[in-house]
Amino acid sequence: MAVNGLSKRALFVRGGWAGHEPVAATDRYAAFLRGSGYSVTTSQTLDAYLDDLSEVDLIVQCWTMGQATEEQVAGLSAAVRAGTGFAGWHGGVVDSFRDRPAYHLLTGGQFVHHPKEFVRYEVRVVADHPAVAGLGAFEVFTEQYYVHADPGNQVLAVTNYLDDPDLPWVGNPVMPVTWVRRHGAGRVFVTTIGHRLADLEVPEVDSMITRGMAWATR
Repeated sequence: MAVNGLSKRALFVRGGWAGHEPVAATDRYAAFLRGSGYSVTTSQTLDAYLDDLSEVDLIVQCWTMGQATEEQVAGLSAAVRAGTGFAGWHGGVVDSFRDRPAYHLLTGGQFVHHPKEFVRYEVRVVADHPAVAGLGAFEVFTEQYYVHADPGNQVLAVTNYLDDPDLPWVGNPVMPVTWVRRHGAGRVFVTTIGHRLADLEVPEVDSMITRGMAWATR
């Protein structure tokens, strides 16, 4: 993708808990963006958020748990407020930096629980948006995230939380799966699916992520 002959610039920031395969998962979408004409760089340190990000059009993060400094979160937030897009999936975006509320204000949601076992659940598209255009309901077999979500999000896809033996009192609330939001001048795209590479290979999931990244790009 190029504007006035200049490639869009994407930065992938990856690390944290290795179980979410941050390198392999981000390599998948870095290759996609390169094929779409983006100039792509990757970083395996959160100090990337301390750099001048004014010319970065999209940040894709896959960093589960871990700790970010106040300065790193402030740098990221400032970049997005100024117009840099931000996108991510699963724990790499909504289970990051648990002790940084300023980060959660950016993402619009925070992971709090999932059942111990994988479950098969249905995802339903509930909004008209480029990231989900033409997608119908589909199923995934993976972790089902219970999240605390910002009421200001534009929710694109939902699921009914299934009976959970660890949380029998919560019932079956409608849980957001994919959403978008604004953070200043920047666009933010989040989906809670993506625990393993097989999840990213589900056509509807892959489509949401690739379209979500494109939508979020400055």
